[in-house]
Amino acid sequence: MMETADRDAASGPSLTDLRNGGKGRLARALARLEQAPESPDASALLDAAYADPRAHVLGLTGPPGVGKSSLLGAMLRRFRKQGRTVGVIAVDPSSRRSGGALLGDRLRLLSDPADPGLFVRSMAARDRLGGLAELTMSATILMRAVFDIVVIETVGVGQSETDVAGAADTVLFCVQPGSGDSLQFMKAGIVEIPDIAVVTKADMGAPANRALSDLNGALTLNDPAAGGWRVRTLAVSAETGAGMAELDSALAEHDGWLAANDRRAALRREQAEHWLREAVRDRFGREGLRRAGDLRLAPGESPFVRLSTVTAELAR
Repeated sequence: MMETADRDAASGPSLTDLRNGGKGRLARALARLEQAPESPDASALLDAAYADPRAHVLGLTGPPGVGKSSLLGAMLRRFRKQGRTVGVIAVDPSSRRSGGALLGDRLRLLSDPADPGLFVRSMAARDRLGGLAELTMSATILMRAVFDIVVIETVGVGQSETDVAGAADTVLFCVQPGSGDSLQFMKAGIVEIPDIAVVTKADMGAPANRALSDLNGALTLNDPAAGGWRVRTLAVSAETGAGMAELDSALAEHDGWLAANDRRAALRREQAEHWLREAVRDRFGREGLRRAGDLRLAPGESPFVRLSTVTAELAR
């Protein structure tokens, strides 16, 4: 029995194994990605996942204290009532002592651990200023091949939250009534990031209405090109459920927009190319990136296979 387990660990699970194997097997696969991200079995699994995505990937971002986790809890309950499976990547601040995630248990308190259709994984941001952990992209690619919905909730560091656009299909930016977030929203250039912008705590009444008005004013600075997506704005309350049906509709509308004219495939290829350039630069520096040359991907080409090829060439 032990020899069989050892062989399974060495060869790694297949994508079919993860789709049929429950939370434990997926948790072990994600741990393997963290421990040995460039191992042959990890690369093979990521290649298969990249080629066969299923999920609509949502990025949930905004300043600390805005209520992202409460909103996400309400969204998760709605998704599960709709019969959709959900994977969550919660990117947290890091402990200076251990390097681990500090707040990772907060979402587990909002979810049912016995629910086989809901999986939550915490990742420590460590020294990443863009709001995402280093391995978030790989984990997203793996999880989007397993679930119907994948949600990335970022660490919430304000002006540095732009990395989430490099991993998600649809970005939700949260603004809190009476906090001045909408002014920071304009100053920080985050105005270019969201596909949907929500004012949280809509049950506050007049302050929420003012925040929504300010948000709409800020977004006039971002006029989409012809045929482009115009950011949807709305006020929601995780407490009362106000605006949640409208949020469902906005998410479905953006999902449909992405499905048209091959937009989603083009977006994901652009994200994969960005990940590939960053991976090469992390390993070989700016000079290695220059030597690597053109890192654009052909439609359907795996960034993980390309990284292996480039790494072998640059290591000579």
